[in-house]
Amino acid sequence: MPAPRFQDQVMVVTGAAQGIGQRVAERAAAEGARLVLVDRAAHVESVAAGLREQGTQVMALQADLETWEGAESVMTQAREHFGRIDILINNVGGTIWAQPFEHYSPEQIEKEVRRSLFPTLWCCRAALPHLLESRGNIVNVSSVATRGLMRVPYAAAKGGVNAMTVALAFEYAEHGIRVNATAPGGTEAPPRKTPRNTAEQTEQEKAWYRTLIEQTKSTSFMGRYGSLDEQAGPILFLASSDANYITGTVIPVAGGDLG
Repeated sequence: MPAPRFQDQVMVVTGAAQGIGQRVAERAAAEGARLVLVDRAAHVESVAAGLREQGTQVMALQADLETWEGAESVMTQAREHFGRIDILINNVGGTIWAQPFEHYSPEQIEKEVRRSLFPTLWCCRAALPHLLESRGNIVNVSSVATRGLMRVPYAAAKGGVNAMTVALAFEYAEHGIRVNATAPGGTEAPPRKTPRNTAEQTEQEKAWYRTLIEQTKSTSFMGRYGSLDEQAGPILFLASSDANYITGTVIPVAGGDLG
């Protein structure tokens, strides 16, 4: 039986309180990783507690990763606690609104970009000094919604994630650091414990969101949403030594939709 792929490696997973981030953490724990789980929501503590009960070495941190200070603090605490950082999984982000671009206010546009670009940008910068020590690797979670309806600001943010993934990989390959990304399509997940948008939707907003869902399924060759495990698997593949000759790559995980 092969050894666990992440035995004793220190993996930082952001957005780990629910959804894809939580599933990545659970599967990485089963493969021997020591985990730093990060989220702005307090639910991250209960995720960590559950994994700790199963014997995983894990710490939970609450932080606002839309700020440099939040990202820097997380990476410093992770390094101080475990002595190293081997893998960074940047999973924070997600659509807040779904509407035609003409209906986005300037404030909404800025919030979408801050939510889905800056946490990845800041965390990569904050983790790099530690990854240079360990010759570690980064996996960013982007989206195929860079080509999608009702989400122009989100598409711009995730396009930025794709660009920085390739540029960072090019710049740091000589230092032995790999940087890759997955681009998930629509993903079935339990209802969010912390909604991205708490405002009650109007009938028009509900119709716009249905358009988003219909487009997402129609542009997938498989005509369906993926599962959390179908998203976590490729993320962990890229993070593992199985992908040692892969860097600067964005892999669509969307049933054939290339984004």
